[in-house]
Amino acid sequence: STAGLYGNDRELVGLLKEAALSTDEPVWQLPLEKKYRKQLDSEVADISNLGGPFAGSTTAALFLQEFVGDTPWAHVDIAGTMQVDADEAWRSKGATGFGARLLAEVARSYTAGG
Repeated sequence: STAGLYGNDRELVGLLKEAALSTDEPVWQLPLEKKYRKQLDSEVADISNLGGPFAGSTTAALFLQEFVGDTPWAHVDIAGTMQVDADEAWRSKGATGFGARLLAEVARSYTAGG
């Protein structure tokens, strides 16, 4: 399985892509498609944390983007990768823990400010 990857910083997204290769937790960078932002509009709140019936991964990323300003950020959408129906490579049937190795590798190799 492959997780969707969104972000506002090329360096951070690149770091996640590199970590994905070394941990066998693949990611696929997707665009922050602004046309889906209106799904987060709310009649009673400043913003809804649930999008509409389409582009759930994108609307989740667009929701996060509302709060980060200029801070470098990335969203790895693991919803579709969190479980497998049968043993697959190093992942056992059931909950996979997908993303744990990926994020540990990013943390290990990350240096703030370059």
